[in-house]
Amino acid sequence: MILRPATRAELPAVLALLADEDRVVDPAAVRVTEAYERAFADIASDPRNELLVLVDDGPVLGCLQATYIPGLGRGGAERALVEAVRIRADLRGAGLGRRLMELAADRARGRGCALLQLTSNKERADAHRFYASLGYARSHEGFKLAL
Repeated sequence: MILRPATRAELPAVLALLADEDRVVDPAAVRVTEAYERAFADIASDPRNELLVLVDDGPVLGCLQATYIPGLGRGGAERALVEAVRIRADLRGAGLGRRLMELAADRARGRGCALLQLTSNKERADAHRFYASLGYARSHEGFKLAL
């Protein structure tokens, strides 16, 4: 099993994972809009962003987006922000999410990041238990402003 940057051909599979976390969505049923194309191209061309897929000789099993943020805290080290973490609904409970997050942490460490952080919707209690089981601490309260 490997974690690697997504290809353009895998964009429908990633969008299918993001479309509904509670059921398997057929990537062929996903409409890839111009906005998705633009976002994918922007991510792929930015050295501080990665759309990553978990694969094992077959279809996409999971995904996440990692953004590497420079900062003055922690001695000037980068931090990694992980978002859009998904494992295909029919494969949950088999350790793939744990593997996905371990590989993401390894990738961030390899870049010299001193911290890996994420946010999770307050309603996702199962996800919160999962992240806690991996050693993530609830250290901050987050805020968002819709623009």
